[in-house]
Amino acid sequence: MEIKFSKLTAAGNDFVLIDNRENIILEKDYQSLAKKLCDRKYSIGGDGLILLGKSSCRDFKMKYFNCDGSHASMCGNGGRSVAKFAYDLGIVHSKMVFETDAGVINAEILADNRVKLDLYDPKDLKRNIKVETSDRIFDIDFINTGVPHAVIFVDDIEKIDVFKYGREIRYHEIFAPFGTNVNFVKLTDESILLVRTYERGVEGETLACGTGIAASGIISVLKGFAKSPVHVIARGGDRLSISMSVDNDKVSSIVLEGSTIISFKGIVKV
Repeated sequence: MEIKFSKLTAAGNDFVLIDNRENIILEKDYQSLAKKLCDRKYSIGGDGLILLGKSSCRDFKMKYFNCDGSHASMCGNGGRSVAKFAYDLGIVHSKMVFETDAGVINAEILADNRVKLDLYDPKDLKRNIKVETSDRIFDIDFINTGVPHAVIFVDDIEKIDVFKYGREIRYHEIFAPFGTNVNFVKLTDESILLVRTYERGVEGETLACGTGIAASGIISVLKGFAKSPVHVIARGGDRLSISMSVDNDKVSSIVLEGSTIISFKGIVKV
């Protein structure tokens, strides 16, 4: 079977996107197809697979799978990518509302390849958790911005071993049974956040993580390190912004904005 696809990049996060409104891909094949198509050596390559499906109540529905085949209820940069994809298909106008497995979300296509995404109100905030790894103790804040995220402020973002410590914290018993994504954050003198993320499901560092950038921005505001809107530079070098309303520890009206481009389109045989 031959399938049309588009490859999109959102601030360094790259995804394979397929229009599945006619159910050309069956649910039983979602996970295996994600692993196959996201393989960077033998196929298209990507951090994840996004399927655009029909919705009975919104413009469309997004299904997201990590490159290891695992399902995630939400992906911030994936959400911005599927919005751009739907707009490119001509099935939505510049403003849209779509379903994810975490809930309903709004997006808007802006000028200069930028896409704005309204995120869900975060939950499960936990402050100042002490987590012991094999050779050091981290002071961690935790928040769920659609998926779980640990946020750690570090002095030297270039020297931190993201893979080693990210993997240990991702699987730490404190975050069992589902684990967590792990964000290492540095606040620059210009009040810009530098963020490096170990992503659950990718099981390594990615060039950006939308929900991780949101989590890092939220925690930086709650700690008094920054003010909304928070400007962030992802590992890939792209600049994103995260804005929010804050009332004590209650955070709402979260908006993630950044670049999203269509890298290429093609047909893949599966």
